[in-house]
Amino acid sequence: KAYEQFKSRRNKDEYEQFCLQEGRWLNDYALFVAIKSHFRGKTWSEWPCELRNRNPEALLSCQQELAEIINREKFFQYLFFKQWRSLYDYCHQKNIQVIGDIPIYVQYDSADVWSHPEIFKLDENRKPYVVAGVPPDYFSETGQRWGNPVYNWEVLKGKRYEWWVDRIAYNLRLFDLVRIDHFRGFQAYWEIPAEEETAIKGRWVEAPAMDFFTQLKRKFVCLPIIAEDLGIITPEVREVLNHFQFPGMKILLFAFGSDFPANPYLPHNFSPNCVAYTGTHDNNTVRGWWEKEATLEEKKRVFQYLGREIPLDELPLTMIRLLMMSVANLVIFPMQDILGLGEEARMNKPSTLLGNWEWRLLPDQVNPSLAKTLREMTEIYGRG
Repeated sequence: KAYEQFKSRRNKDEYEQFCLQEGRWLNDYALFVAIKSHFRGKTWSEWPCELRNRNPEALLSCQQELAEIINREKFFQYLFFKQWRSLYDYCHQKNIQVIGDIPIYVQYDSADVWSHPEIFKLDENRKPYVVAGVPPDYFSETGQRWGNPVYNWEVLKGKRYEWWVDRIAYNLRLFDLVRIDHFRGFQAYWEIPAEEETAIKGRWVEAPAMDFFTQLKRKFVCLPIIAEDLGIITPEVREVLNHFQFPGMKILLFAFGSDFPANPYLPHNFSPNCVAYTGTHDNNTVRGWWEKEATLEEKKRVFQYLGREIPLDELPLTMIRLLMMSVANLVIFPMQDILGLGEEARMNKPSTLLGNWEWRLLPDQVNPSLAKTLREMTEIYGRG
């Protein structure tokens, strides 16, 4: 209905300006969505050869035949980004900064891969011959096979990383800071033969991290990146982080294992250039961790670190206070921990498909007493 009403308007200057300004990505994206809709959701590798291979005449024919669907999709994008800009400006009026999240990889069945196949490792049929993942570890004896196509870094390097430069630039227009997921994949990544069902037979392949980030530094005066440096972090990855001074992440729920008290996630081991979390969207809540996952030894270490035993109801805010008083330049807490909620409020459970990203904050959940406590902690520890 919104699109139908919009079509009848005479003045579409703002929309037309958006389409002109964003044409670099918008045209391919809207065409991709339209063709995919025309073929009832088929993966682009199953489209007719001339469309799969982006034959100019075939694309022009689709642009004409599917013009209505294309224009409608462009309108939806225009509407979304207009609303996002309004929300973003409102946040700034309240002195709130917004952090975005960039996954290192993209889906195979995406406009990105269809329109830029040369920068991915694809075979002559434009299908991945290797895919992304991580090797077997303590948590999974078969590793993780994510299935995303991996980058052809030699081609990207030859193009001076143009696609990635554009991606970073666009995200920095949307957000104040960006967290890059699986940062270690820029130094070396685990590639798995596409026919393998697990990650066991993969291999490490080096990527040109130093050259890549040097190019980004040349392009951007300010590069406000948070590096997700969890997992297998080698000295080579640490060298990249240190060289470019990107802050890494510290997760307090990871701090009470057998290497206590030398664990790098304990606050007394922090350096200022880090971002500290009680947990991320992929972790249980503090209460959920204590009730469902923490061992007796881990619980003993928590009390040992605090110097006293405390009731469970006090634990989430106490953990928050630990990070507030640390030297970490930035601290982030899931709202579920601020509210002291349990596993039922967990945001996401990796490797599962159901029940994720369903938790919602209700208007009356943050009461004046809790707000006062947070304000006091913020002022006491100089984080206002």
